[in-house]
Amino acid sequence: MLARQAALGDKTAFSQLVSRHGAALYRYVSRLLHDTHDAQDCVQEVMLSAWRNIASFRGSSSVRTWLLVMGRHEAQKIARQRQPHFPQSGSRPAIDFDDVVADMRNRHSGPEGDTLEAELLAALDASLSLLPERQRSVWVLREIEHLSYTEIATVVGTTPTAVRGLLQRARTAIATSMEEWR
Repeated sequence: MLARQAALGDKTAFSQLVSRHGAALYRYVSRLLHDTHDAQDCVQEVMLSAWRNIASFRGSSSVRTWLLVMGRHEAQKIARQRQPHFPQSGSRPAIDFDDVVADMRNRHSGPEGDTLEAELLAALDASLSLLPERQRSVWVLREIEHLSYTEIATVVGTTPTAVRGLLQRARTAIATSMEEWR
């Protein structure tokens, strides 16, 4: 409904779309790009492109998925201009980060626990930066944005089965690089 209104030039409707989906788009591209300014530029470019092309939105996917696809493409364009491709890590069992954080909070409360949680998140960000772009993209969309395999497949341009494989490889690589947090 909002997309149709925006396609007819309704700036308020488009503003509501930005409000609903802008934060998810920013979280996603910031994990792909690892740079606040690049992520902000990426989101701005995606939103400008969305405004220009909203009339061509057919509704075959959700607006959120459509924006994430454009975000992925724009992030790839930015990354190609400035960053080499990182090799994939080896395989190990996955880590349940919710369990790690809960255990850490149980053992360490107050400022020490806050510091450890910040260190864990920094280590996770570093681990994510080592993943190949498609694995990182799939992991962020599933673990942070909670998209379905079908929605992720649309964003990444693959099949749900391939998403499962990419997600497993990402989880394994992260588990290997996060071994010290077990």
